[in-house]
Amino acid sequence: MVEPVETWLADVVDAIDTQAQARYDAVAAVAHDVVVGLDFDGTLAPIVEDPAAAWIHPDGPAVLTALAGRVRALAIVTGRPARQVVELGRLHEVADKLPAGARLLVRGQYGNELWDSAARTFHSPDVPAGLAAFIDELPGLLEREGVADAFVEEKGLAVAVHTRRLADPAAAFARLEPRLGGAASRHGLGLEPGRFVLEVRAPGMHKGQALLEVVAECDAGGVLFVGDDLGDLDAFEAARSLREHSLPVLLVCSGSVEQQALAEVSDLVVDGPVGVLALLRRLTADATGAGPAH
Repeated sequence: MVEPVETWLADVVDAIDTQAQARYDAVAAVAHDVVVGLDFDGTLAPIVEDPAAAWIHPDGPAVLTALAGRVRALAIVTGRPARQVVELGRLHEVADKLPAGARLLVRGQYGNELWDSAARTFHSPDVPAGLAAFIDELPGLLEREGVADAFVEEKGLAVAVHTRRLADPAAAFARLEPRLGGAASRHGLGLEPGRFVLEVRAPGMHKGQALLEVVAECDAGGVLFVGDDLGDLDAFEAARSLREHSLPVLLVCSGSVEQQALAEVSDLVVDGPVGVLALLRRLTADATGAGPAH
């Protein structure tokens, strides 16, 4: 049994109870069989105004390298393109230092894009039909809503509209959400709201499905998933379904003042990327057994 979470995460935990402690203990006890799933932005990297500058926390690569040798696999499941995550996460550097048998996976664009530390190749589907027409329509839509200066990020399989840089990001977000949702629907696409960002992409694949595929691929015996935003709710729901089949599961929210919905359904809330890394360090220390041998 580890010491109480409120002791070892006193500076980064917002809330803890005995149930969360028990779920952490259950995951730590079978850590060598556990898939650790991690969002990227807001979880491993701080949220910044320029998405291209969202580098992983400086301590992140070392923490991931150490943990990968103690668990079945690490899987970064993110809305970002896989190539961006590998670069911003310094994942080639991590892959170079992994112990034998350790696995680091990336499921980018909500699971549509694949990368792993062994092959180090990228796999991506075709661009969804309707996306080009939506992008052509987008500047006029933004201008009509009075937010022509919103930052537009083209992501290959998706396009994201960020309101964070605007004078009133919350008001702009609220005004744009139904407009972008309607336009996306006309083009056969879906809308994914986030922290002052609205992403339009092909419907179907989501983080929950991506997580379940990783769990099946790795024949995992437990799951720890950490996220920070609405897009992670699908992964939380998928993990809860595994809990119903007696797998140990711990759901962790990388907390922020911008998003509370995920915190309400988490077992544990930590203080942003710093808190996430503190938790991962502790799991590395508490993991029993010799780690993966796959």
